[in-house]
Amino acid sequence: MFKKLKKTWPLLLCIAIASCQQKQEYNADLLIKNAVVYTVDSNFTTASAFVVSGGKIIAVGGADTLEKKYMARQVVDAGGKAVYPGFIDGHAHFYEYGMSLQEVHLEGTQSWPEIVDSVQAFAKRNTEGWIIGRGWDQNDWKVKEYPNKAKLDSLFPVRPILLSRVDGHGAIANQAALNIAGIKPGQTIAGGQIETVNGKLTGVLVDNAVRLVEHKIPAPTEGIVQEAFTDAQRNCFAVGLTTVDDCGLPYTMVNTIAQLQHKGALKMRMYVMLSDAPENYEYLFKRGVYKTPGLDVRAFKVYADGALGSRGACLLKPYADKPGWSGFLLSSQKHFEDIATKLASKGFQMCTHAIGDSANRVMLKIYAKALKGKNNLRWRIEHSQIVSPEDVKMFGDNSIIPSVQPTHATSDMYWAGQRLGAQRLKTAYAYKALLKQNGWMPLGTDFPVENINPLYTFYAATERRDLKGFPPNGFQKENALDRTEALRGMTIWAAKANFEEKEKGSIEVGKFADFVILDQDIMKVKGDELPKVKVMKTYVNGEKVYEKK
Repeated sequence: MFKKLKKTWPLLLCIAIASCQQKQEYNADLLIKNAVVYTVDSNFTTASAFVVSGGKIIAVGGADTLEKKYMARQVVDAGGKAVYPGFIDGHAHFYEYGMSLQEVHLEGTQSWPEIVDSVQAFAKRNTEGWIIGRGWDQNDWKVKEYPNKAKLDSLFPVRPILLSRVDGHGAIANQAALNIAGIKPGQTIAGGQIETVNGKLTGVLVDNAVRLVEHKIPAPTEGIVQEAFTDAQRNCFAVGLTTVDDCGLPYTMVNTIAQLQHKGALKMRMYVMLSDAPENYEYLFKRGVYKTPGLDVRAFKVYADGALGSRGACLLKPYADKPGWSGFLLSSQKHFEDIATKLASKGFQMCTHAIGDSANRVMLKIYAKALKGKNNLRWRIEHSQIVSPEDVKMFGDNSIIPSVQPTHATSDMYWAGQRLGAQRLKTAYAYKALLKQNGWMPLGTDFPVENINPLYTFYAATERRDLKGFPPNGFQKENALDRTEALRGMTIWAAKANFEEKEKGSIEVGKFADFVILDQDIMKVKGDELPKVKVMKTYVNGEKVYEKK
C-alpha cells in the first residue's frame, strides 16, 4: 500500500499544483476593453477599460495596464463603442407599466372610435373579467373633448370597463363598472370629479373619483403579477435601464418583489416609494428601512394634485382655457402637514407629486416648515412642472430635490400654453433653473405616461424637441440641460436621489457592475441622431441581461 502511494504521490502533487495555478490564473470575472468608458465620476473622466469581479467593479483604467494585472474569465472587446453606467429612471411606475402590457393598449390612439375598436378586439381575445386599459389622451384627438360612455354601454352592457388617461389622473368607465362602484349622478368626492351632463353620468372620472372604480377591480393572480414584472423588466433592459424608481406601491408588494428577486426572476434593481396610506406608514415605521442589493424601500409617494392635461393640476390662477377653474388639491393641507411632520421626525423620505404652481407652493412651504433649512433628508417634489418664479428658491433653501421628467415638456408643449397662458408657460418646465438650486437633479420618464426609453429623456432634456424634431430651435431652449448634466441626471444624480450614490450611478471601484454599451456615443453624436441611438448590451451585476439581436 505504501509503495503504491509512493509511486502515485508525484502525479497527485502535479495535478494539485496545476489546479492551484489554474485557480490563480483567473482573478476577475469580466474585462471590458477597447471602449470609451464614461465613468461619470466626480471629474467626469473617461477610461478605455474596467474589470468586474463578484458583481462589482474592481478596477478602471487603460486596457494595457489592466490586462497585465487581471486575467478575466470573460473578455469583451467593445469595438470602440461608448459605455455608460446603467441608466436609472428616477420616476416611473414599473409594476403599473408591466400590468399595462397585460391590458388594452391605448397609447397613441387618435380618436374615441379607435379606442372603442381596440377594446372590442381585446374583448374577443380575452373573453372574461374586467376590461382594463390605459393610454388615451383627448389632447391628441382632432376633437379635443372628453369621450362619453354611451358606445361602451351599448357594446358591453354587462362586462365592466375602465380605461385610464395616459397620465392615470382621469378615466372613463362604462355603466356596468359605475354600477359596481355604486356611483350615482350628482355624487361628489373630495379631490376628484364625477362628470355629469344634463344630469347623466358621462363615465368620465378625474383623480380621486377614478379610485372608486379601481378599488372594485379584482386583484390579479400571482402568475399575472410575475408576468407583469418580467415583461416590464425585459423591455426596460432593452433600453438600458438597470434601476427604476417605482412610485407609489402598497407595502404588500415589497415581499412579492423581494421573492422574485431572490429566485432570480427579477434582476432589475428597484427603489420603491410606498403610497400614501395608513397601513404603509405603519409597515415601514415598524420595520424601518428595507434594503437589499436589489431593493430599497425608505420613501413615501404623496399626491398633492392631479395632471395638467385633465385640468386636475392645482393652479394659483384659473386655467386660461377654463375660466373660473383652478384645479384642486387631492387632500387637505393638514393631511400633508401631518405626513411631513411624521416623516421628518422618523427620517424617511417624502416624495410629493406636484404639477401646478399652487400645489408646488403649498408643498414647498410645508416641506420648509418640516425641514427647517439645509438638510440631507433629500425630500423630493416629483414633476415640479409649474413653479412660480418667486417659489423656486425654496428648493435650494431647504435642500428640496426637484425630480423631473424632460419628455413631459416635449409632450405637453403643444397644448400647455392653452391651459396656462403665455405668461405662466414661460416659467413652466424650467429644468435648468431648478437644477441651479441644489446643483444636481434626478431625471426620469414617468412611464407608462411617457415612453420607457431613457435616451428619449436625454434627447428631450438637451434638445427640448419631440421625436419629429419639433420645434426646430427647441421648446424654451433656455431651460435645456447640457449633455453632461443630462447624463448625470439619469445616472449618479438619480442614484443620489435614492441615497444610493455610493453603490451605483457611476463606473467606479466598489460599485455594482451595472452598465450599458450603446451603438453611438450620445455625448458626441448630433442632436438629431440622439433618438436613433440603440442599446447594444445591458449588464446588471456584471451579468449580461440584454443583447441586441
